[in-house]
Amino acid sequence: MQNPRVSEPLPISLSFRVPCLLLLFPILALIWLPGCSTNDAKGKENVSGKVTLDGEPVFGEIVFVYPDNKQLGSPIAADGTYTFVKPEPGTVKVLVRPLGGGNQPPPKGEAKSEPAPVVGGAGGGKPPPAEYGSAATTPLTYDVKLGERKDFQLKK
Repeated sequence: MQNPRVSEPLPISLSFRVPCLLLLFPILALIWLPGCSTNDAKGKENVSGKVTLDGEPVFGEIVFVYPDNKQLGSPIAADGTYTFVKPEPGTVKVLVRPLGGGNQPPPKGEAKSEPAPVVGGAGGGKPPPAEYGSAATTPLTYDVKLGERKDFQLKK
């Protein structure tokens, strides 16, 4: 008669699979769980900040101009804040202009037309001075670093 408490050894295939599966679950959890975080990389790949003129928010858009003339723009909110999502790192010229590029010089061969005056932004911010709207005249440069906050204080 067999003792009911003594069990037969597991077949080799099962005795090998069980420990492997027990090891596999923690490994998969280590790989999968970090991606479940709600603030995973929030803001770490962005550049944000505030644009002001005489301490008041500026309205319009902010544009990064890279050495190859590639441009990346972001609208400026009523409170003067902006955010670039995953901009390329590197040194850029910074343009600040009314939405639609009102301070941009016309393309060669076209007559210069005066942009329609922009009156007050969504929050009543100030329009940027014209010198900040062109890569040829802007005094602003910036070394783009992901995850950084960069404020720009414009001067008249």
